[in-house]
Amino acid sequence: QVQLVESGGGLAQAGGSLRLSCAASGRTFSNDAMAWFRQAPGKEREFVAFSTWSGGRMYADSVKGRFTISRDNAKKTVNLQMNSLKPEDTAVYYCAARTGWASVSTRDYEYWGQGAQVTVSS
Repeated sequence: QVQLVESGGGLAQAGGSLRLSCAASGRTFSNDAMAWFRQAPGKEREFVAFSTWSGGRMYADSVKGRFTISRDNAKKTVNLQMNSLKPEDTAVYYCAARTGWASVSTRDYEYWGQGAQVTVSS
């Protein structure tokens, strides 16, 4: 059984920064694709960024240039550094994992964290 536990997040002002971390346990991490999704109130969960097992990265257009995903396979963690935050970044952020290739679709991910709230004030 895989467990993903997010930490970080919180409240920031527009233009500020926050960092999210996700710690994985229960399986081999280095072969997994890891991703961040977010869900704002009344909206569907949407892709934010992913990191492939080989170190490749992809970002949603809405966060490109502002957010950075990174992973440490030895520590089994994946992080999301969020800079130049905007009020529209306000959402619950979820860490997700799957074996093999990465995807931007929520349906392709087997394992999910409990979510971390990020609130950006204007």
